[in-house]
Amino acid sequence: MSYVSLVLAAGRASRFGSDKLSALLDGDPLLFHAIRAARAAPVSRLIVVARPGLDLGQWPDGPPVEVLRIESDALSQSLKAGIAAAAGADGAFVFLGDMPRVPHGVAAALAGRIGDSVAALPRHHGRPGHPALLSARLFPEIATLTGDEGAGRLLRSRSDVAFVEVDDPAILLDVDRPEDLRAIQDGTS
Repeated sequence: MSYVSLVLAAGRASRFGSDKLSALLDGDPLLFHAIRAARAAPVSRLIVVARPGLDLGQWPDGPPVEVLRIESDALSQSLKAGIAAAAGADGAFVFLGDMPRVPHGVAAALAGRIGDSVAALPRHHGRPGHPALLSARLFPEIATLTGDEGAGRLLRSRSDVAFVEVDDPAILLDVDRPEDLRAIQDGTS
């Protein structure tokens, strides 16, 4: 199977109050943590869907980091742009730029579990998290999404989604506000 990683990083971060994806965590911009997790997935390509001006750094080893720059206020626009760029792949892992602690082994577990399902998601105590692995069979439906929502509602309405139980709550941890970043830094979230 040929998979692509997508890192969605085109939002404005209005709840954070400043450029959250460039905010430092463990000495690196928040976004770099998501890119590392996406590069650890079993992929040959990585596409970062980013807003103009966002620094993506240099990534010399591993899958090349391709950049797709868009102006977007809606998560659906970023997801649709990334999925369109992933055309020809058997599926796409979707990582969010504001989720810095996603365990690097989760993506491989999803790839091993997807089988004939349209998607595979990690789940912690019954709550689905990220990354999501979306089969190419789902790409046409994703192209119809609108608004500030990803594929969540679409996936919740389906019975052909595979789940991988994960002990690590980091699959649920995102940074929306400065206090979220402080909690992750302090290890209290």
